[in-house]
Amino acid sequence: MRRVRDRIDREYAQPLDVEALARGVHMSAGHLSREFRLAYGESPYSYLMTRRIERAMALLRRGDLSVTEVCFTVGCSSLGTFSTRFTELVGMPPSAYRLHEARATAGIPSCVAKQVTKPIRNREALPAGPQLA
Repeated sequence: MRRVRDRIDREYAQPLDVEALARGVHMSAGHLSREFRLAYGESPYSYLMTRRIERAMALLRRGDLSVTEVCFTVGCSSLGTFSTRFTELVGMPPSAYRLHEARATAGIPSCVAKQVTKPIRNREALPAGPQLA
């Protein structure tokens, strides 16, 4: 599972899907999804989208790219899906985040800003409970 997670972290901007990730570790997509959720508390797709949103947050804080440019830079192919997921994870639309956070994190080193502004999953990262066989 670590190899899959590392690949997502490294290739988040590439078109990745569960089938391609599963082929890379010689598993079925369903088995990979179940094992990944057991190991990390969320599905591979959710983990991928979190990585993309984290990177988008950093790009939006810089302020030199439009929301549309950020969307495509982080590997999303739909501005609507990007905006919806961004709003779910961050609590505000990307355009509002860009205006608010660029000012709020001005003068803070980027490594600190990344930690302070990290998105928090509210539904998908619930701790894994006892598993029934």
